[in-house]
Amino acid sequence: MISIPAYTLNDGTALPAVGLGTWPMDDTQAEQAVHQALQAGYRLLDTAVNYGNESGVGRGVARSGVPREEVVVTTKLPGRHHGYEETLASFEESRRRLGVEYVDLYLIHWPNPRVDRYVDSWKAMVKLREEGLVRSIGVSNFTEEHLTRLEKETGVLPSVNQVELHPLFPQEELRTFHAAKGIVTESWSPLGRDGRLQRDPAVTGVAETLGVTPAQVILRWHVQLGAAAVPKSADARRRHENLDVFGFRLSDAQMAAVSGRPHERLGGDPDHHEEF
Repeated sequence: MISIPAYTLNDGTALPAVGLGTWPMDDTQAEQAVHQALQAGYRLLDTAVNYGNESGVGRGVARSGVPREEVVVTTKLPGRHHGYEETLASFEESRRRLGVEYVDLYLIHWPNPRVDRYVDSWKAMVKLREEGLVRSIGVSNFTEEHLTRLEKETGVLPSVNQVELHPLFPQEELRTFHAAKGIVTESWSPLGRDGRLQRDPAVTGVAETLGVTPAQVILRWHVQLGAAAVPKSADARRRHENLDVFGFRLSDAQMAAVSGRPHERLGGDPDHHEEF
């Protein structure tokens, strides 16, 4: 079984460097993928209320036979549940669907700044952590401005910010800010979309040189940036490949080659995008 290194979060908990993303799996697909992934050595799982598969993820964890304390279960608060009491109620529903006594990592999915209730939700999440119902709290798709406001108004910084991050959108400035504040960067869509990055000549060239797959090159790029990555795959062989990125290293020139292209955001801009 592959040994997965982990990052130590600012609250003392650990976050594996590579995990399993579950969007857009349904409950049945998620249960099967999670069960198999945990058997194969994965220990970080990523779901959300808006993925509609928390029940399947929970069933996969229960079926796996892996001790619960070894598994980092992540879920996310949807925009329609922003607000202090709304967050507490939404969390209880997530916990029920997952079938767990506690959630390891709870994230605000999007800041939805026009609604302007993410600070209230953050205060509720601090309470959940203080009560031991959540091990670590974090956010997703937050900018430096949003993070600074959380710190200013609550005195508590997230442990993790899960953001769009891949060689087309490497987020240098935000990652630098995270590092200065002790926030671990986690990458969603770490392989980009539509397979474009895995067909890129620079990526395929590095893969051929190292005798690995293009996806492994890209995921190793994330690891060497110090970011945790949660690639989604319903295919057992690809899941194994995605986890097997700790036996080789990219040179500085190879890291630069993988990054060396015009930057392009593939998802929503957190300053304007809203997800409910």
